[in-house]
Amino acid sequence: MTLRINDLAPDFTAQTTEGEICFHDWIGDGYAILFSHPKDFTPVCTTELGTMAGMASEFAKRNTKILGISVDPVESHTKWKGDIESHSGHQVSYPMIGDPTLAVAKLYGMLPADAGDSSEGRTPADNATVRSVFVVGPDHRIKLNLTYPMTTGRNFHELLRVIDSIQLTANHKVATPANWQQGDDVIVTPAVSDEEALERFGSFEKVLPYLRTTSQPK
Repeated sequence: MTLRINDLAPDFTAQTTEGEICFHDWIGDGYAILFSHPKDFTPVCTTELGTMAGMASEFAKRNTKILGISVDPVESHTKWKGDIESHSGHQVSYPMIGDPTLAVAKLYGMLPADAGDSSEGRTPADNATVRSVFVVGPDHRIKLNLTYPMTTGRNFHELLRVIDSIQLTANHKVATPANWQQGDDVIVTPAVSDEEALERFGSFEKVLPYLRTTSQPK
């Protein structure tokens, strides 16, 4: 199963370190980040989960919930949380899905259908493709999908930047240029006429016939 931008994020019910959740219900009316890990007690993932725990308040400011998943049982996650806090100094307060039957990993296309139905005996290398990040919107549709190699830690500041862009562009008829940061100029979308752009934004600069920039809307 290949998931694409704007596809409906598959719903599921799963056990987590914070109890059972139904994914769509759990998202509520905000955004969610689902980020996956190939195995508990792995070095790069330990740093990632701790970093995300330390940045949880930044995601909360953006009405974005955090949900981790690793291809191991919940009981293993609970033990792993001690190592994560010891390393990072941050307690993991967001839920972590236990996926011992590989059901969620398969549902999101991170493992093939013939991968079996048990995490028992599987190594991180066996689960190397379970290294994806999905950003899901209030409409339960996928807004971002990134997959990282096991040896490359994720940049969670980039995820904050992307969420800022997604939320800004969902509310205004703008797009964000390369390397955009909060407060930078934005791009007026092609669907907006020059007349509408003046009405909406007050002014804009026509850099190219098809590229118009304006100040970031408040």
